[in-house]
Amino acid sequence: MDRLLDYFTNHPLLAGAAALLTFLVLGYELRQRGTGGATVAPHEAIRMMNSGAVLVDLRSANQFKDGHIVGARNVPGDQLAADAKALERLAGKSLVLYCDNGATTQAALRTLARAGAKDVFSLRGGLAAWKQENLPVVKG
Repeated sequence: MDRLLDYFTNHPLLAGAAALLTFLVLGYELRQRGTGGATVAPHEAIRMMNSGAVLVDLRSANQFKDGHIVGARNVPGDQLAADAKALERLAGKSLVLYCDNGATTQAALRTLARAGAKDVFSLRGGLAAWKQENLPVVKG
Protein backbone atom coordinates (compact mmCIF):
# COMPACT_ATOMS: atom_id res chain seq x y z
CA MET A 1 0.00 0.00 0.00
CA ASP A 2 2.90 2.34 0.76
CA ARG A 3 4.26 1.77 -2.74
CA LEU A 4 0.91 2.78 -4.25
CA LEU A 5 0.93 6.03 -2.26
CA ASP A 6 4.53 6.66 -3.35
CA TYR A 7 3.50 6.09 -6.97
CA PHE A 8 0.65 8.58 -6.72
CA THR A 9 2.84 11.23 -5.13
CA ASN A 10 5.68 10.69 -7.65
CA HIS A 11 3.43 10.51 -10.72
CA PRO A 12 0.45 12.81 -10.14
CA LEU A 13 -0.37 13.22 -13.85
CA LEU A 14 -0.58 9.48 -14.48
CA ALA A 15 -2.59 8.95 -11.30
CA GLY A 16 -4.96 11.76 -12.28
CA ALA A 17 -5.37 10.36 -15.79
CA ALA A 18 -6.16 6.91 -14.38
CA ALA A 19 -8.75 8.39 -12.01
CA LEU A 20 -10.32 10.43 -14.82
CA LEU A 21 -10.56 7.39 -17.10
CA THR A 22 -12.13 5.39 -14.29
CA PHE A 23 -14.82 8.03 -13.80
CA LEU A 24 -15.46 8.25 -17.54
CA VAL A 25 -15.91 4.49 -17.87
CA LEU A 26 -18.20 4.37 -14.85
CA GLY A 27 -20.24 7.29 -16.19
CA TYR A 28 -20.58 5.63 -19.58
CA GLU A 29 -21.69 2.33 -18.04
CA LEU A 30 -24.25 4.02 -15.80
CA ARG A 31 -25.63 5.99 -18.73
CA GLN A 32 -25.97 2.81 -20.81
CA ARG A 33 -27.88 1.13 -18.01
CA GLY A 34 -30.11 4.18 -17.73
CA THR A 35 -31.35 3.78 -21.30
CA GLY A 36 -33.86 1.21 -20.12
CA GLY A 37 -32.70 -1.60 -22.32
CA ALA A 38 -29.77 -3.72 -23.23
CA THR A 39 -28.11 -4.20 -26.57
CA VAL A 40 -28.22 -7.53 -28.36
CA ALA A 41 -26.07 -8.86 -31.17
CA PRO A 42 -27.73 -9.78 -34.49
CA HIS A 43 -27.66 -13.51 -33.78
CA GLU A 44 -29.18 -12.93 -30.34
CA ALA A 45 -31.92 -10.85 -32.00
CA ILE A 46 -32.71 -13.83 -34.26
CA ARG A 47 -33.06 -16.06 -31.21
CA MET A 48 -35.37 -13.50 -29.61
CA MET A 49 -37.46 -13.24 -32.80
CA ASN A 50 -37.87 -17.01 -32.76
CA SER A 51 -39.18 -16.67 -29.20
CA GLY A 52 -41.78 -14.06 -30.15
CA ALA A 53 -39.92 -10.74 -29.96
CA VAL A 54 -40.91 -8.03 -32.42
CA LEU A 55 -38.35 -6.09 -34.47
CA VAL A 56 -39.08 -2.37 -34.79
CA ASP A 57 -37.36 -0.37 -37.53
CA LEU A 58 -36.99 3.26 -36.43
CA ARG A 59 -35.94 4.59 -39.83
CA SER A 60 -38.12 6.61 -42.18
CA ALA A 61 -40.71 4.90 -44.38
CA ASN A 62 -38.55 5.43 -47.49
CA GLN A 63 -35.51 3.86 -45.85
CA PHE A 64 -37.70 1.00 -44.67
CA LYS A 65 -38.86 0.37 -48.26
CA ASP A 66 -35.25 0.37 -49.47
CA GLY A 67 -34.44 -2.58 -47.23
CA HIS A 68 -35.36 -3.91 -43.81
CA ILE A 69 -35.11 -7.02 -41.69
CA VAL A 70 -37.72 -9.66 -42.46
CA GLY A 71 -40.75 -9.30 -40.18
CA ALA A 72 -39.78 -5.86 -38.86
CA ARG A 73 -42.43 -3.20 -38.26
CA ASN A 74 -41.75 0.38 -39.22
CA VAL A 75 -42.27 3.04 -36.55
CA PRO A 76 -40.15 6.09 -37.49
CA GLY A 77 -38.04 7.42 -34.63
CA ASP A 78 -39.50 10.93 -34.88
CA GLN A 79 -43.03 9.50 -34.57
CA LEU A 80 -41.96 7.50 -31.54
CA ALA A 81 -40.34 10.56 -29.94
CA ALA A 82 -43.55 12.55 -30.44
CA ASP A 83 -45.81 9.80 -29.11
CA ALA A 84 -44.35 6.86 -27.17
CA LYS A 85 -47.77 5.19 -27.37
CA ALA A 86 -47.06 4.35 -31.02
CA LEU A 87 -45.95 0.93 -29.79
CA GLU A 88 -48.85 0.46 -27.39
CA ARG A 89 -50.38 -2.32 -29.49
CA LEU A 90 -47.15 -4.30 -28.95
CA ALA A 91 -47.34 -4.05 -25.16
CA GLY A 92 -46.39 -7.25 -23.40
CA LYS A 93 -43.98 -8.37 -26.13
CA SER A 94 -40.22 -8.07 -26.20
CA LEU A 95 -39.12 -5.37 -28.62
CA VAL A 96 -35.82 -5.16 -30.49
CA LEU A 97 -35.34 -1.67 -31.89
CA TYR A 98 -32.94 -0.81 -34.69
CA CYS A 99 -31.99 2.01 -37.04
CA ASP A 100 -29.09 2.43 -39.48
CA ASN A 101 -26.25 2.33 -36.97
CA GLY A 102 -27.78 2.39 -33.48
CA ALA A 103 -27.73 6.12 -32.71
CA THR A 104 -31.47 6.77 -33.07
CA THR A 105 -32.21 3.61 -31.14
CA GLN A 106 -30.60 4.92 -27.94
CA ALA A 107 -32.88 7.97 -27.94
CA ALA A 108 -35.90 5.71 -28.54
CA LEU A 109 -34.85 3.45 -25.66
CA ARG A 110 -34.73 6.44 -23.32
CA THR A 111 -38.17 7.59 -24.52
CA LEU A 112 -39.69 4.16 -24.00
CA ALA A 113 -38.02 3.76 -20.59
CA ARG A 114 -39.60 7.05 -19.47
CA ALA A 115 -42.95 5.75 -20.73
CA GLY A 116 -42.51 2.64 -18.56
CA ALA A 117 -41.80 0.08 -21.30
CA LYS A 118 -40.17 -3.18 -20.25
CA ASP A 119 -38.33 -5.80 -22.31
CA VAL A 120 -36.97 -3.32 -24.85
CA PHE A 121 -33.63 -4.02 -26.50
CA SER A 122 -31.38 -2.38 -29.06
CA LEU A 123 -29.83 -4.19 -32.00
CA ARG A 124 -26.12 -3.55 -31.47
CA GLY A 125 -24.76 -1.75 -34.53
CA GLY A 126 -28.20 -1.42 -36.13
CA LEU A 127 -28.96 -2.53 -39.67
CA ALA A 128 -25.31 -2.02 -40.63
CA ALA A 129 -24.24 -4.78 -38.20
CA TRP A 130 -27.07 -7.00 -39.46
CA LYS A 131 -25.84 -6.62 -43.05
CA GLN A 132 -22.22 -7.10 -41.98
CA GLU A 133 -23.21 -10.51 -40.59
CA ASN A 134 -24.68 -11.33 -44.05
CA LEU A 135 -28.17 -11.75 -42.60
CA PRO A 136 -31.22 -11.35 -44.88
CA VAL A 137 -32.75 -7.99 -45.74
CA VAL A 138 -35.92 -7.56 -47.82
CA LYS A 139 -37.10 -4.64 -49.92
CA GLY A 140 -40.58 -3.30 -50.22
